[in-house]
Amino acid sequence: MEIYTSLIFFLFGIIFGSFFMVVGIRLPQKIPFANGRSICPSCSHQLAWYDNIPLLSYLLLKGRCRKCHDPISYLYPLTEVFTGFLFVLCYFHATSPTELLLSLLFISLLMIIMLTDLYYMVIPNNILAFFLPIFILLRIIEPLEPWWSPVMGSLTGFFIIFIVILWSKQGMGAGDMKLMAVLGIVLGFSQIIATFLLACISGALIGSVLLYFNIIQRSKPFPFGPFIAFGALFNYFLGDTLIQWYLNLFI
Repeated sequence: MEIYTSLIFFLFGIIFGSFFMVVGIRLPQKIPFANGRSICPSCSHQLAWYDNIPLLSYLLLKGRCRKCHDPISYLYPLTEVFTGFLFVLCYFHATSPTELLLSLLFISLLMIIMLTDLYYMVIPNNILAFFLPIFILLRIIEPLEPWWSPVMGSLTGFFIIFIVILWSKQGMGAGDMKLMAVLGIVLGFSQIIATFLLACISGALIGSVLLYFNIIQRSKPFPFGPFIAFGALFNYFLGDTLIQWYLNLFI
C-alpha cells in the first residue's frame, strides 16, 4: 500500500513540477496563462499536447525542440523529478493531514521561487502574498511548539535579511527578506535561523566553485533564493535532528 501511495504522490509531484516551471517562466514576464500550451524559448514554436507530458515528453524529444532542434532546458525534467521526490517525502514526513497539506504547499512555494530567481533573479510579491495567508491559517490549525515560534520565526527571518541589506548594501534584496518572513511562519524561530546559516554556507561554497571555474563573475549579481530554498527544505525535513545534534556537541 505504501508503494502505491508513494507512486501516486510522485506522479502528482512531476505533474505539479511541470506546472511550476510554467509559473516560474511566465509569471515574472506577465505572460498570460490563457495563452495556451508551452512554446519553445528559442523559436517560439508552440508545443503539441503530447510534447507537454511531464518528464516523458522530454525523453521522447531527446531534450530538443522538434522544429529548431535547440536544446530544451534540463531544468524541466530536473524540476519535475525533484518535485515528485519531495512530494513523496512530504507524505512520509507529515504527522497529520493538515501538516501534509502545509508541506505540499511549502514545497510548491520553494520550487516556484527557485525557478523565478534562477531565471530572472526575481521573487514575485504576488507569489508570496498568495501563500502567506494560507500558511498563517494552517499554522493556526497545526501550531508549532511553542505557539509563538511562527511569529518569532517570521520576524526573525525578516530582520536578519534586513540587517544584511543595511550592512552590505548588496548581495541580498527585498525579495529574499520577504521570502524569509513567509518561511518563518512555517519553520518557526530556531529553524529559520538554521535556514539562514545553511543558506549562507551553501551559497558561499557553491559560489566559490562557480567563481573558480569562471561560470559567474564576482561583480555580477547572483541569486540567493535557491540557497534559502535549500536551507528551508533541509531544515523542514531534518531541522530538529540537526539542531539536536548541534546541541549535543556542547551539552
